[in-house]
Amino acid sequence: MHVELLYHTPDPERAIATAARLCYAPVGAAELMQTLSDEKVRSVLRTVIVSGHHSTLEHASYTFAIDGVSRALTHQLVRHRLASYNQQSQRYVKFAQGLDVVKPETVQADPELERIFDEAVEAAVSGYQKLLDAGVPAEDARYLLPNAAESKIVVTMNVRELLHFFSLRCCKRAQWEIRQMALEMLELARPTAPYIFADAGAPCVRGACPEGKMSCADPYPKVVRE
Repeated sequence: MHVELLYHTPDPERAIATAARLCYAPVGAAELMQTLSDEKVRSVLRTVIVSGHHSTLEHASYTFAIDGVSRALTHQLVRHRLASYNQQSQRYVKFAQGLDVVKPETVQADPELERIFDEAVEAAVSGYQKLLDAGVPAEDARYLLPNAAESKIVVTMNVRELLHFFSLRCCKRAQWEIRQMALEMLELARPTAPYIFADAGAPCVRGACPEGKMSCADPYPKVVRE
């Protein structure tokens, strides 16, 4: 898996504070963007986050390039509807030279299970290739490809949705592959907006676990926002 932050709204914390402050300012957003002090930016962000007025967080966005993840992961990822996606197409990209796959550690840990996994993938890829050779369109032959097939995807989310995404997918109860991706995305985003993302992540980072009986009983360390 490789996760890269392609770009984001410049100075996202100032952009969000400007949008929030505009509601109460006699001057325009462009002037606010230039004149708000760093201390005032932090003060406005604190008010926004504590009050729950999170619509202003939608004025900053992040775009990530994610390679080497499974179709099983991307099927989960695109359930986050307040985001934009572009994914490597199995309709137009032919995998005639072989198919890279994501192999779970639970499979890799046992030679016999790994053999079963590899044989199943090889059979699927062999059938896929035979269909292509017979003139079947790639968009139809792809029905044989497994969830383990590696894929590439570009993802854009605004800050409000990113915080929601991190809350769900950084949780230790999230599926292992998407959790790894979410944690890497958070580590890339946090330095760009350290106050906003200070306590981003699983809910247990900020307070009590909401999972009830489904709790993992292994919370992350608490983070105290300054």
